[in-house]
Amino acid sequence: MTRYTIIAAVTSLAVLTACNAANNLPQTANAACVSKARQSSPGLPLSATTLAPLAAGAPHLATAAQRGLWPREGPAVRVCGDVGKGFARCQAWLRTDIRGKIDQDTPGGYAPSDLQTAYGLTTDSKNNGGGVTVAVVDAYDNPNAAADLNVYRSQFGLPACTVSNGCFTQQKFTSQTNVGWAGEESVDVDMVSAICPNCKILLVEAASSGMADLSNAEKYATAHADYVSNSWSGNEGTRTYDSDFSVGCGAIIAATGDTGHNTIAQWPAVLPSVIAVGGTSLTSVSPRAETAWLRSGSGCSKIYAKPSFQSALNTGCSMRAEADAAADGDPHTGVAVYDTFRQNGWLVFGGTSVSAPIVASAFALAGANHANPTANLYLHVSDFNDVISGRNGTCGAPLCVAGNGWDGPTGLGSPKGTGAF
Repeated sequence: MTRYTIIAAVTSLAVLTACNAANNLPQTANAACVSKARQSSPGLPLSATTLAPLAAGAPHLATAAQRGLWPREGPAVRVCGDVGKGFARCQAWLRTDIRGKIDQDTPGGYAPSDLQTAYGLTTDSKNNGGGVTVAVVDAYDNPNAAADLNVYRSQFGLPACTVSNGCFTQQKFTSQTNVGWAGEESVDVDMVSAICPNCKILLVEAASSGMADLSNAEKYATAHADYVSNSWSGNEGTRTYDSDFSVGCGAIIAATGDTGHNTIAQWPAVLPSVIAVGGTSLTSVSPRAETAWLRSGSGCSKIYAKPSFQSALNTGCSMRAEADAAADGDPHTGVAVYDTFRQNGWLVFGGTSVSAPIVASAFALAGANHANPTANLYLHVSDFNDVISGRNGTCGAPLCVAGNGWDGPTGLGSPKGTGAF
């Protein structure tokens, strides 16, 4: 697509040792598999594991969308380059025409309140998520992650989420940095903050973008968090690390990629145990207007059998089909992110890198732990915003064309409150 420019980057293969001690970790609820549904912060005693609720007197600043400055079209580039077999690529897109705040004190892109409004999560975002941990798994170290997260949350009146108050944990398996993945990490922690501001955040930084290192990081994340988001993908082809993406409760979420319909399905999103998340173009918040993003990933597995939860659907695939759900991903309708490692300050990002942590955080707001969270989504079709227009390729409906019910680019649709999760 000519309106996008792809930047290639060299991904380092160095593997270094872990830096953080395990005794600084948040606790997990996974082992007990106890529902945390509707757990709210107001009224709970403050401690290192409980955040203050959103301040009623926090200053309200009009967002770019509320001022009529967003969304708007413009050029974007991928921040992670092509990779070879056995490696994964982050799925973030950066707008190249927007640097800093676009009007007075207003960052460009959608703000937390915009996303909460669009997806019917405003009340849940204010009241729920206390005691719940969302992990994001990425590669390489972002040394500015904690400081940048503080600026993002302060800008939008969200409660502080720091190492010192027990809210933010950064588990480093390397001290090596990578500019593209650093931007990805900023996207991920900011999107968890946007949707579930009362949640704790665990950032797990794999030693490299190799599947072995990312899978090792995934094992760590699932052992220490309730829900896990993966804004990266690689081609399916080996089952070596599949077991690292299967947990008895909670949910694992992964991006379906940003190349439109894929002839090779994207892993780990294609795993039946994982919620595969595509991208939309969120052209209006209130009323919500959403179409399938032209680069949202979809595809048919050549390895994994058609799961029971898709057996009654026409997916256009004889095997497991992507996606299961979707959320905003188009850089033209992108989100505000604060990152000082790649650039200096406020930026606008898109990609299924945005949509994956949005969906993961909706799970966290609901707080329920299901034995099969992917299958559970298909029991709540009416609790999604059905995205019925747009396409991501030329393979026809339903795998490449959005329409009534399930389709490849957007799955069952985007969040409509927390009922589906």
